[in-house]
Parts: sequence; structure tokens; C-alpha cells
Amino acid sequence: MSPNPTDNAMRRALARARDGKTLDIAEATALLHARDAHLETLLDHAGRVRDAGLEAVGRQGIITYSRKVFIPLTRLCRDRCGYCTFATAPHKLESLFLSPDEVLEIAAQGAAMGCKEALFTLGDRPEDRWHQAREWLDAHGYDDTLSYVRAMAVRVLEETGLLPHLNPGVMTWRDLQRLKPVAPSMGMMLETTSRRLFEEKGQPHYGSPDKDPAVRLRVLEDAGRTNVPFTSGILIGIGETVAERAESLFALRKVAREYGGIQEIIVQNFRAKPDTAMRGMPDADLQELAATIAVTRLLLGPKMRVQAPPNLVDSEYELMIRAGIDDWGGVSPLTPDHVNPERPWPQIDDLAARTAAAGFTLRERLTIYPEFVLAGEPWLDPRLNAHVAALADPGTGLAREDAVVTGRPWQEPDGGFVSLGRVDLHTAVDTEGRTADRRDDFDHVYGDWEALRERLPVAEGTAGSGGAVRGDVREALRQAERDPAGLSDAQALVLLDLAGDPSGAGADDAALDELCRIADGLRREAVGDDVTYVVNRNINFTNVCYTGCRFCAFAQRRTDADAYTLSLEQVADRAWEGWQAGATEVCMQGGIHPDLPGTAYFDIAKAVKARVPQMHVHAFSPMEVINGASRTNLSIEDWLVAAREAGVDSLPGTAAEILDDDVRWVLTKGKLPTAEWVEVISTAHRVGIPTTSTMMYGHVDNHAHWVQHIRLIRRMQEETGGFSEFVLLPFVHHSAPIYLAGIARPGPTARENRAVHALARVLLHGAIANIQCSWVKLQDGLCREVLMGGVNDLGGTLMEETISRMAGSENGSFKTISEIEAMVAPTGRPIRQRTTSYGVPDAERLAAARVSDGVCRSVRPNALPLLPLEASTKL
Repeated sequence: MSPNPTDNAMRRALARARDGKTLDIAEATALLHARDAHLETLLDHAGRVRDAGLEAVGRQGIITYSRKVFIPLTRLCRDRCGYCTFATAPHKLESLFLSPDEVLEIAAQGAAMGCKEALFTLGDRPEDRWHQAREWLDAHGYDDTLSYVRAMAVRVLEETGLLPHLNPGVMTWRDLQRLKPVAPSMGMMLETTSRRLFEEKGQPHYGSPDKDPAVRLRVLEDAGRTNVPFTSGILIGIGETVAERAESLFALRKVAREYGGIQEIIVQNFRAKPDTAMRGMPDADLQELAATIAVTRLLLGPKMRVQAPPNLVDSEYELMIRAGIDDWGGVSPLTPDHVNPERPWPQIDDLAARTAAAGFTLRERLTIYPEFVLAGEPWLDPRLNAHVAALADPGTGLAREDAVVTGRPWQEPDGGFVSLGRVDLHTAVDTEGRTADRRDDFDHVYGDWEALRERLPVAEGTAGSGGAVRGDVREALRQAERDPAGLSDAQALVLLDLAGDPSGAGADDAALDELCRIADGLRREAVGDDVTYVVNRNINFTNVCYTGCRFCAFAQRRTDADAYTLSLEQVADRAWEGWQAGATEVCMQGGIHPDLPGTAYFDIAKAVKARVPQMHVHAFSPMEVINGASRTNLSIEDWLVAAREAGVDSLPGTAAEILDDDVRWVLTKGKLPTAEWVEVISTAHRVGIPTTSTMMYGHVDNHAHWVQHIRLIRRMQEETGGFSEFVLLPFVHHSAPIYLAGIARPGPTARENRAVHALARVLLHGAIANIQCSWVKLQDGLCREVLMGGVNDLGGTLMEETISRMAGSENGSFKTISEIEAMVAPTGRPIRQRTTSYGVPDAERLAAARVSDGVCRSVRPNALPLLPLEASTKL
């Protein structure tokens, strides 16, 4: 245990708690020691904070609970926790997993008794430890335990109407994507952040890979990123020090502040159990539990729901209420607490009476807390709306007393591809602009901006760090010219730093010119002098998205004035318009719209191919691939194969931003992690789908991140060979939320743009031949400069470009062939139209493009009329 605080330290901490001051970790540690008179004072302060929170949400004097059944899907686990009696070995079980019939029998009995929650509890990934578990899953047709969990959750929803709450242990970001559509809430106890209890032999978490505190915190963060209402908490009395206990609470507070997804904190006291390694440990003292609850309330604040399991507090119900709880957790009239089987649940009538004796009223809630019920999207998946609405009071979000618990279909949400909203945004954005510079939920939808500042990454190389001496520059330039592949990371940073800092201080223009000259020589060696472009049609089929990317000004809620969704017919119409104008490619990406069906991406590709069979479909970012795979419950590989069969010819390698999670988790709230991006792209290459590669830079990143990103792209190309080009995308800041919040800088400087395009050519020489700049994001003059510094491709005519324009790009939504040629002319380089794969379009496509000048009439109404359909193409 930590040393007891002095009386003065205790009094000071209590005074700060009384006055509502922010407590530091030393003060919290002191308060965790409060006993007797000091504890009484602490409880008063915590109770006032709890009461203020309940009053703020209209629940004065109410303590909640959830009427549930406990479904122990499997007691097998790959971990070996020293206090656990739940996990066991295969030979001790009659059945390794509950059968579907057994699951449904428990759930149906609970529904008949008025239960509304089905708590799925199970061990972590038992198939990784027990071959018997792996064999059972294989025999029953499940890829893994979580696939079985998902299937049983759907059965419970459809056949009983109970709402699943999933506690399957450690989950990955992708696991959360798979499970969110079948469960209104999920949970996993943090337990403790003590690495000592995990790393030292003889400690309770030693030998249990899923009890690594870093892993468990990552799950909590991923749940927040995925907008999953999540339950977590700490377990006290398992050998942690009081200081370690305080550290655990601060870690929970940090995640709760940053993402807003933790719906409740459970403070659970250790109870020794026979036949465990910790059977001789004393139980956590109930005064100690009360002090911990009170400090939890003070640290997490009035908005957090705080729970103590009522079957673990003996008769001290009033003490825990005074300490600041506002919830008793799940209580079952049917099933025992399988984790603490020696501690039966109290009868609900008795719990209500004890709560009333403390001056509070007991009310039933759902597994998803009222605040999240009332908030709806993005916290509640549309496929669960009807199930939750059937049981929730629409005014309070609490459970309806008269609710009939009955099964309802679990199905894709209604709506699908219905044309809605501002479907003319692709042209109106140029003439009318966006309705406002930011959404009205700006202050909270992206997480806590102040907490986010604490995440800002720091790396060795920063823009304009100015650490290089002249000799370093000369040597780096010589290395880049004689052996580009041999350029070290340090030398690459020296070359980027030639751009100086954002004000230009420290810039070396002569050396930067030399770098661009070297890069241009490598360009000439790799692809010759031709400047290429593709005649293509961008189709952003929806901008409704709840992912929460902080750099994105394109995403809208379905109710926002600028929101829209295209019908399949409109998508096909736009593809046909592009074909008339000579396009060889449609590039299709959209928001992660919760109402689109699981087959949405396949349907879009099929619609285009049905209308224009010869059109190259370049579509769907890795984030969309993950979304599609999660909705259809397919593996990444199976989904990509199905997409190819539906008509997808190549993928855009967007959603990359910066492939460093320290940067990504500042830049985005819920987008896929680096490892998932790499897996999607690598799998696409493996199944024969080529992709582009991209980097969006100049926001919260630095030069070292740029170098590492390009290095990763090169390694992937050397392994798969599937990248057609590398596209550099400077950050457009004007309406980007992260810039408006004062966190990101206003994009890269002109010198940085020149330097990074040139360095990309150097670092990717011999691996990726085509380096593309974005005319959408760069002015024409800067495009010409990077063309003379290693770039050979200008991307496409686009015909519509809404994403960058919504962020404030000032370069328009399309560029005609004539405008592209005029932009390139001063360089003296030849220019030619290409296909997606850098081939030469046939004569008919070239002729159609010349007639339209590479842009369809619908976005350029003053253009010359197109050729008659029969003359423009032969499909």
C-alpha cells in the first residue's frame, strides 16, 4: 500500500474536492486513504457531485439498475488470472460452449420475467489456448469465438427481444466494427493499469496476455473511436497500491474525456474465492471501497455513471449510495453471477427498498444508458433502433415499465439508396458554397478538443528543425543522386528541412532547387518526360458519415443542411455522363453512412457496370472496405473478392492520411488504424486488385512522419507490387474542424510541398514509377514547380470534386483538358491522356474526351454540346 498521507495533505485534498477544484494524482491518492471522519467528509462532497449530475439530466433522486440474464457463452479462456473461478479447463465442462438452444432458453426465460438485457460473458479467445475450442468452432462453422458471439446476439435480438451487452474480453478495432451492429453496448473492465501486476511472476495477471494494461486501454480507446457505449471500471484489492489505483482512475478519465464513450465506471471490490491462487488474500475493505467510489465520482465528474455491484457490498447499500454511485448495475431474477457465484443477487424488491431507505428511487434502465439512447447516432447502430425503441421511454431514455419484450427482426436499416438532400452539392459547392463553416455539433462530436491537445505527437524531426550543417546537406544530396535507395532516414530529414519552418526561417532555396533537380532526373529515368492525366468522373455517393475524422469538412449528419445521398440510378447516370465525356474511369468514395445496406458497395459497382460496362471502377477506400466487411460479416479477403466480382477494378489508397497511429488518433476519431489500412491494401494486392497509395500531410504531423510513411509505402510495394502511383495530398485547412479548433496548422508551405514531392520521387525510385500531385489542393504555379521536381502525373479531370472543396480548396471541382494543357505548357513537357493503369486510351475515348474537353456538360453547362450518344460510344 502507499504511505498514508499526512493530516494536512488529507485536509487540503478534501478542501479542493469541496470547492470543485481539479484534483491531481497525489491528491486523489490521499483521498483514497480517507477513513472515518475524513471519509464522511469525502462522501458528502462526492454525493453532491452525483446529485448535480442527476439533476442536470432530469433524474433527481434516481438510482438505476438493469434487469438482466447472464449468458456464460463459454468458460474457456486463454488467460490465467489468479483470482478467477469463472475460467476453467475443457475436461471440467460438459459442453465447451453453450449451444444456440441453451442461449435462447436462458434469454427466453429472462424475457418472460421482464428482463431486457442479455449479458454475454465469456473468456478471452479460448481457441488461442485450447485446441478443443478451436475444433468446436470449426465443427459448428464459426471462424472464431467472436463470430459465435455475433451470431448468438442476433438470435437473441430476433427471437427474444433482449438487448445484448457483450463482454467478450479484449477486442480489436475491427472486432468492435463487427459487433457494434448487434449490441447496443459492450464492456470490459480495465481492472488496473499496474504493469507490476502483469509483469511480475506470482502477481494476479502474470501469464495473461489480455491483462496487459496497454492492451486494455487500447480497447477502451478503440471503443470510443467506434462510438460504442462502453462499460469499464477497476477491480480493487488485487495487490495494487493505492497510488496505482489512482493512476487507473486517471487513465479511465482520460479516455472518457477524449472520446465520450464510457457510459459507466464500475468500482468492484475483490472477493477471495476458494480454489484460486489468491484464496488467501483478504477481501477489500468496504470503507476502502466507499472511498474509491467517492474519488471515482470526484475525478470522473457529474456526467459519469458510477456503479457498485450490489451483491458484493454486504449490507452497506447506503454507504455506497452516499459515496456517489448512481447505478447498481445488472441484477438478474433468473441467473446467478457466474463470475462471483458465491454472492447471489439481491431480490429486486429488496434492492428497491434499500435504495429507498437511503432516500433514492430505484428505476430500471436498459443496457445502453439513457444519455446514449437519447443521443441516438452515432452511438446506436440503425439496425438496433427498433429493438431499443421498443423498450425505451422516448422522453427519459430509461426502460419503459410497460414494455413488451418480444423478438424483432434484425435487418438492414430502411432507406438504402434513396436520393435525399443536397444532391447538387457537387456543382453548388462552386457557386453557392457550403451552408456554414462547421457543423453545429462541432464542440463535442469529435471528442474533447482540450484532451486532444495532450495527444499531439512529438518526433525527432520537425518542420524546420534546422539541425543540419552544410556538409550534411551536401552529403544527403550526393546520396540522393548516386543511390536513392541508400538514403538514410536522417538524410531524408535533412532534405525535407531544406524547406525551413512555416515562416521560411532556415530554408535553403539553392539546396532545395538541387533536390528538385535530382528528383526530376530520377523522374525522367523512371517514366520519361510525359506529363499524364486521366479523364475521370468522381462520384461521392453520400456525405453522411459519423466516423468523426477531425480533418474532414465533407462529412455531415443526415439532418445537416449540406447532407445528401445519391440513389443507385443517380450514381449510374453520373457514370454514364462521364463516359459520354470521354472518361475511362469513375472514382467512387463516400461517407460511412449508417443506413446503407451491407451490400451497398457491391450494388454501387454493379450499377455502374450495368450502365457502362467498359468503365474502369476505381472505388472504395480501405475504410469503406472495413465497413463493408463488417456489415456483411465477411473476411477482408472474401469481401474484396466479392467486390471484384461486382465490378470493382481497383481501389483508391486513400484513408491513409499519415500511417502512424500517434498522428492518426489526433487527426481522426474513428478511422481505421494503420495496421488495418496495411492489411486491406496488402490483401487487395494479393487477390489481384491494384491500388493507389496516398499521403495527406501538413496538419499535426512532422517531417519524420512523412519519411516513415513513404518508407512503409515502399516496403509494401516491394512485397506486393500492387501500387500504381503515389499521390501527395497537402492538407486543406480552411473548414477542417481540427484547424478551426486551433490544433492543426494551415497546411504545408510551398517549400515543403516542393521538398516532399521531390523526396517521394527519391525514396520511391525503383519501386513506384508514378508520382502524382493534386491540382485540387495546389495552385497551378505550384503544380508546375513540383512537375519540375519529380512529379509526372496530375491525376484526373474529376468533373466533380466535393471533398476538398468542402474543406475550402479554392481550385475548383474540375479541370478541363485545355486547362490542364495550359497549366503544363510553361514546363515544355509533352502531355498525354492515360488510363487508370497508365496505358493509352483507345482512339474513340480520346476523341470523346476532346469533344467534351474532358468534363461532362452537367457540371459545365456552358460547354459545347456532346456528340450524339450513338456517335460517342459503342458499348
